[in-house]
Amino acid sequence: MTVEMKLSRKEAKLSMAHMWVAFISLLIGGLMGLLQTLVRTGKVTLPFGIDYYQVLTVHGVILALVLTTFFIIGFQTTLMSKTVGMTDRQRKLGWLAFWVMTIGTIITAIMILLGEASVLYTFYAPLAAHPLFYIGLTLVIVGTWIVCFVNFHQLYKWKKQHPGEKSPLLAFMVVINMLIWFVATLGVAATVLLQFIPWSMGIVDDIDILLSRTLFWYFGHPLVYFWLLPAYMAWYAIIPKILGGKLFSDGLARLSFILFLLFSIPVGFHHQLLEPGIDPLWKYIQVVLTFAVVIPSLLTAFSMFAVFESTGRAKGFNSLFGWFKALPWKDVRFLAPMVGMIAFIPGGAGGLINASNQLNQVVHNTIWVTGHFHITVATTVMLTFFGISYWLIPVLTGRKLDAKTNRLGIIQTIVWTVGMIFMSGSMHIAGLLGAPRRSSFSEYGGTEQATEWIGYQFAQAIGGTILFIGILLMIYTFLYMTFFAPKGEEEFPIAEEEEEASPTPAIFENWKLWIGVMAVLILFAYTIPLIDIIENAPPGSSPFKWPIGRG
Repeated sequence: MTVEMKLSRKEAKLSMAHMWVAFISLLIGGLMGLLQTLVRTGKVTLPFGIDYYQVLTVHGVILALVLTTFFIIGFQTTLMSKTVGMTDRQRKLGWLAFWVMTIGTIITAIMILLGEASVLYTFYAPLAAHPLFYIGLTLVIVGTWIVCFVNFHQLYKWKKQHPGEKSPLLAFMVVINMLIWFVATLGVAATVLLQFIPWSMGIVDDIDILLSRTLFWYFGHPLVYFWLLPAYMAWYAIIPKILGGKLFSDGLARLSFILFLLFSIPVGFHHQLLEPGIDPLWKYIQVVLTFAVVIPSLLTAFSMFAVFESTGRAKGFNSLFGWFKALPWKDVRFLAPMVGMIAFIPGGAGGLINASNQLNQVVHNTIWVTGHFHITVATTVMLTFFGISYWLIPVLTGRKLDAKTNRLGIIQTIVWTVGMIFMSGSMHIAGLLGAPRRSSFSEYGGTEQATEWIGYQFAQAIGGTILFIGILLMIYTFLYMTFFAPKGEEEFPIAEEEEEASPTPAIFENWKLWIGVMAVLILFAYTIPLIDIIENAPPGSSPFKWPIGRG
C-alpha cells in the first residue's frame, strides 16, 4: 500500500496560486460567453464598439486554454505532492513555471482586449494577430513544459528510492497526462514559432495555411484528453473514497491511461475531414484511431459502475438497482462529478458523430460542434473540476467543507446542469437545422432558413444566462471556501485498491515501451501526410486582420 505524504503549506500555496488564476478566468470567460449568446439572438448589440469576434476570442482562449491549464496543473501538483513528494527545488521550478505561464497569459489577453488578436481560440491563418499574441501563447506553453519535466522528475526520483515497487496510481496518471500534453504541444509550438511569429512580424510574406491547421489539430484534439484525464483521475481514485468504497482495479485504471497515451495524439485529421489537400486514406486511418479512444472510455465506465454497485451492495442494498440508492447524492463531492459522468454519455455519442466521415459532412461547420464541446468540456470536465474544488480548496486553505459549502455546491450543480441543458441542447438542435458556428450573424437578413433556428438561439441566451448565474455562485463559493469556511483539516480523499483485485502487470510501468509505441503510431499517422502537405503546398497567404482590411 502506498504511503500518502503530507501536503506542506508551501506546496498548498503553489497550487492555490493556480486556482486563483483558474477561477478569475472562469468569471471573465463566462461573462464573454453570456455576451455571445445575447448577441446571437439578433436583438442585442455590444456597447462601446466592442467586436463580437474579440469577445469570442477572449471566451475561447480564457476558458479552453487558461482556466483548464491552470486548474489542471494546480490539481496535479497536489496529487504529485501527496503521492511521490516535492523537493524545494521542484517547488521553485513550479513557481517559475507559474509566472512564465501567467506573464504569457497577460500578454495574450492584452492583445485580445486591444483588438489586435480577434483570431478566435483556433487562431486559423490567414487571420493574423499581433506578434505579441503568439509570443504570449509561446510563454504559456514553455511554462507548462517546465511543469512537465518537474512531474517527470518527481516520479523518476520516487522510482529510484523505491526500486521494484509499483508507482502510486495518481502519480502514474499525472505523468501520462503530462506526456500527452508535452508531445501534443510540440505541434502547436512548431506552427507558432516557425510559421505564425515570422509571418506576423513580416519576416516572411506568406503562410502555408494547410500546414498550420494540421499542426494545430495535431495538438488540438489531444488537448481534449488533457482536459478529460484529470477528471478520470478523480473518477478512478478519489470518488471511490468519497463513496466509502475502494478502487475497482489499479491495473484496469493504468491500462485505460496507457491507451489514451497511445491513441489520443494521432487523431487530429478527424477535425479536418472537410479540409482539401489531405489524402482521404490518411483521414480514414486517423478516424479509425479516433474510434480506438472509445475503448478506454468504456473501460472507465465499466470500472466506475462496478465501484458504485460493489459499494452499494457492501452497504446492504442487494436488489438489482438498490445500490443506486446508496450513492451519496447529497454530497456535492460526488454529485457534481456524477452529473459530469452522466453528461459524458451523450457527449461521447456526439463525439462519435463528429469523427464519422459521413455524419461529419452534416454537422461540421454548424453550432452542433459548439454544443458538443460544451456538453463534454463545459459539463463533464467542468462539473468534475467543481466537484474536486469543494474538497481541494479547503485542503489548500486549511478549512473545512461545511454544510453551507455543500448546500451551495448542490445548488450550483443543479443551476449549471439546467443552464447547459438549455444551451447545449439548443445548440445541437440549431446545428441540425444548419445554424453556423463562429458567426455573429443570426437572422441573416431575415432568410427563411434562419427563422428555423432563431428560436433556439434565444434558448441559448436563456441557457447562457443561467450558466452565468452558476458561475457567480461558483465564484462566491470559492471565496467562501478560501476565506470564511470554518478552519480545520479537510480529508484528501484517495481510495485504496480492492483486496481481491488482480495484481497490476509489471509491463504497465515499462515507460520506454509505451513511449516507443506512441512515437511509432504518431510517426505512422503523420509522417507521410506532412511530407505530402509540404511538398504539394498551395500558394501561401499574406496576413489578414479583423476587421478585414486592417492587415
